[in-house]
Parts: sequence; structure tokens; C-alpha cells
Amino acid sequence: MFQIIGIIVLFAMVFGSYLISGGRMDVITHALPHEMMAIGGAGVAAFLISNSMTTIKATGSGLAKVFAGPKWKASDYNDLLSLLFLLTKTMKSKGVIALESHIENPSQSSIFSRFPKVMKDHFAVDFICDTLRMMTMNLEDPHQVEDAMEKQLEKHHHEALAPAGALQNLADALPALGIVAAVLGVIKTMGSITEPPEVLGAMIGGALVGTFLGVFLAYGLVGPMASRLKNVVEEEHSYYKIIQSVLVAHLHGNAAQISVEIGRGNVPSESQPSFLELEEALSNIPAEA
Repeated sequence: MFQIIGIIVLFAMVFGSYLISGGRMDVITHALPHEMMAIGGAGVAAFLISNSMTTIKATGSGLAKVFAGPKWKASDYNDLLSLLFLLTKTMKSKGVIALESHIENPSQSSIFSRFPKVMKDHFAVDFICDTLRMMTMNLEDPHQVEDAMEKQLEKHHHEALAPAGALQNLADALPALGIVAAVLGVIKTMGSITEPPEVLGAMIGGALVGTFLGVFLAYGLVGPMASRLKNVVEEEHSYYKIIQSVLVAHLHGNAAQISVEIGRGNVPSESQPSFLELEEALSNIPAEA
């Protein structure tokens, strides 16, 4: 919502100030199609050249996150903590062997199936199951498990940040591409140097539209979108850090309640449940779960 408002304010302030100062939109609108073709087309080409197909596809879905924000809401963090509470409580009371059926086929698990939003995130489910599987194989050193989990998180985070990096690279290139379009306009103008001043003035003005567009798109739209996407990815990454902190806390011998309380401390502030809210969520878990 705020991103849409920001875009409206951006266009209103930039072009509004231009019009109020006596600027003529016909110069911009006349040059806009071919300048946009040069800058936008070159930008898209550079984007395709510099990125893999995986990153290109991920950038498309990443643009939706710019406006939608992080996919995890406050209730989702409660669900994750409740899931981890059930898993760690089962390990404490029945041992890790009792979890084998749940981690080998989580879609059929009576524990995992109670949290459909978590189940939709394949990395989260695999991350939990892979870690618990290591524990069933007697890897119970908290430091080794934490190190293995950290490497998985670093890999996933690096891949998740690729679209934001690709957008930022595009933003960095757009001002230079605007200069390219402007230079072509100047070349065109110099080829018509015998024209009267009013014609040359319009041609020079059209050429400068290229420089304007490159800078405007880079610092007004694409750059801020890249920054927003990076912030969203960073916030979503905290969801997986909670998994790490709870399971490592369990390996250090803490009770299930203490382990999820440690995990609650890693929830982003705007989505963090209070101690009482988490207590209520845990108490509302049906006994058959």
C-alpha cells in the first residue's frame, strides 16, 4: 500500500514541479516512446545477459513481494512456534525415534498437518525434517548442528537475495543507459545542425529526456524496489532463524517451553507475539495433536 502511495507521490512531485515551473509535457511525451525503447530495451537486455533463468523467474515473483510485503504474518509465527513446541516436546517425552514417521512423511504427519501455512513452505519443512533426521542419527552436539543449520541458511539466504541484487544492478545501469540514449539524441541533432533554432531546441530537449529517464527510473523506481525487496527477504529469513534457535536450544537441554520462548525472541518486533499470546496459542493446541 505505501509503495503505491510512494509511486503516486513520486510522479506527482516530479512532474508537478516541472509543470508548475512552466515546463511543457509535449517535449517529454514526444521523445518518451523512442527514449524509453532505448533505455528500457537496453535495461531488459542487460538484465537478461547478467542473470540466470532462475534469477529472472525469481525476480518476477519478487516484484510482487515489493507491494505485498513479507509472506509471514503474526499468526504464522505463532503457528511455527506451536509446531516446534510439539516437536521438541515429543522429543523430550518420547525420544527422537518417535519423530521418524513425522519427518519421513510430513504431509501425513499428525503434527505437521495441523499447520498448513508452514507446510506450504517447502524449505521450512525440509529444514526442520533434515535437522531432526540428523538428530535421529545421533548427531546431538549443539555446536555441530548449529553450524550445519547455519550453512543451510546462508545458502538459502544467498539465493533468496539474488533477485534484489539483480534489480539493484539494473538500477545502477539505468543512468548510464540514459546517457547512451541522450548521446544518440545529440548525434541525431548534430545531423540536423542546419535546422532553425526552434527545431534544434526541441531535438536537444528530446535528447535530454533520455538522461532524465535513466536517472528517474534508477533512483525513483528500480533502486527503491530493490531495497524494499531486500528488506522483505531479510525479514522472511528471520522465520528460518527461529527454527534454528529453537532446535539448538532443545539440544542444549532446555524444556520445550523454554526453547520456543528463545525462538519467540527472534520474531521481528512488529509480528512478535507476547509471552501471554504464545502461552494461549500453545494451550489451544488440541491434545490429539
